[in-house]
Amino acid sequence: MLTKNQIISLVKTVRSNTVKRNFLQSFETVITLKDIDFKKQNITINEVVQLPYYSGNQAKICFICGGDLALRARRAGVDLVVEPEQLDRLQGNKKEAKRLSKEYDFFFADPAMMARIGKALGQYLGPGGKMPTPVPSTAPIENLIARFRSSVRARTRGQLSVASKVGVEELPDDQVAENILAVYSAIEKKLPQGEKNTKKIFVKLTMSKPQNMLVGVRE
Repeated sequence: MLTKNQIISLVKTVRSNTVKRNFLQSFETVITLKDIDFKKQNITINEVVQLPYYSGNQAKICFICGGDLALRARRAGVDLVVEPEQLDRLQGNKKEAKRLSKEYDFFFADPAMMARIGKALGQYLGPGGKMPTPVPSTAPIENLIARFRSSVRARTRGQLSVASKVGVEELPDDQVAENILAVYSAIEKKLPQGEKNTKKIFVKLTMSKPQNMLVGVRE
């Protein structure tokens, strides 16, 4: 079983092998997997993981809705609200639709608009695993936004690996380690054989060489 102390040791090794840069670097982790055939086993990993500590990046959130839900979303401080008429314009503007899909991390929508969203943005949001989460009009939007602001997306992209940003170099080692463990635990729960399907965990800073350790190994 992967432990916090093992990850702290890995983080320390990364720091000790990193040249100081004139900008704040990010910690990144990559978890490699084994003994999985995604096509045959019909496995999809696209997890939203709330990190215990600030990752250095506040996730950008877009709501696609109108009426009262749009008003509440704006009051809650979302980064962008796309109303129905704006969505219709996006359907004929590939450049803007593509930009939108890349700029925002998480999308939410009025359930009644999901079909229209699929036509206008599906080809851009779908491949990135960013199709909107339907939000009922009675949902506590403020709580939803607060949770997703501190979250990262961890997903496979047709390969046996999952990558995520998990902090910045100013974070203490133990906090970086807890963020990494949060991502690892979320992925492990989605694997058919849990930890046995994990191979290695890599940790690096933006401009450093990755350091790694074996996981999922049984003597």
